Amino acid sequence: MSRAADWFRLVRFSHSVFALPFALISALLAARGLPPWSTLGWILLCCVAARTAAMGFNRLVDRGIDARNPRTAARELPAGRLAPAAVAALVVLCSALFIAAAWRLGPLCGWLAPLVLAVLLGYSYAKRFTALAHLWLGLALGLAPLGAWLAVRGSLEGGLAAPLLLSAAVIAWVAGFDVLYACQDCEFDRRAGLHSIPARLGIARALRVSELLHVLAFALLAAFAVRGGLSYGTAFALALAGALLYWQHRLVRPDDLSRLDLAFFTLNGWVGFVLLLGVSTDLWLRGGAA
Repeated sequence: MSRAADWFRLVRFSHSVFALPFALISALLAARGLPPWSTLGWILLCCVAARTAAMGFNRLVDRGIDARNPRTAARELPAGRLAPAAVAALVVLCSALFIAAAWRLGPLCGWLAPLVLAVLLGYSYAKRFTALAHLWLGLALGLAPLGAWLAVRGSLEGGLAAPLLLSAAVIAWVAGFDVLYACQDCEFDRRAGLHSIPARLGIARALRVSELLHVLAFALLAAFAVRGGLSYGTAFALALAGALLYWQHRLVRPDDLSRLDLAFFTLNGWVGFVLLLGVSTDLWLRGGAA
């Protein structure tokens, strides 16, 4: 049980709540209701496998950095509770599962899968050379809604405005909360020569950048709702999501990061599910005619 817990902590399986709801929102809207269960199953497998491969690779690549950072030194690889070779095997296995599941969703998804995987794995090196690594992480998660749309539609035909707006919203949302998360490593990143917005601008200015990114994310979500023909359920969900984002920024101050976990994990985890419930309600009430 202890070893299993180490694996779950390593890949942060619970963090699937960040991208998965937006992939499901996109799939529901693409199908104008509920897609075939087999399609949903392969989409879920793609999301979980790709995310697990990316997180495992990140932990593998960063194990030396994590060992020097007091906040992360107790993680599974630096602490020696898991072997690098075993984690590398997990990355290879999950990468293969992602590509195989993408092919099950159709040739277009299959051909695009290696490119998506390159973005996901490449993020692990971003903070070594750019303070815009937060946007790279946003792109990695923001590809999920677009991929789910293509999985349901099977082609690029029919207009991509709605999924592109949703993907852009996810990019801004993820980048915003990743800037918050990076604030706790501001001084370490500077000493280690790593790049982040907090390390570049300082915590106070980084918090303002995070706020602006979340304002942009909210605006893009509103534009997505309009473009997708969604209605009152989504509008109510947007209001709740906006309140969660506002609350998140009220919890964190430049001189007090003690409530960062609540802001980063709990509140952000609810944003996607609130929006998924709102969109699902709209599509159900309108009989799938979005």
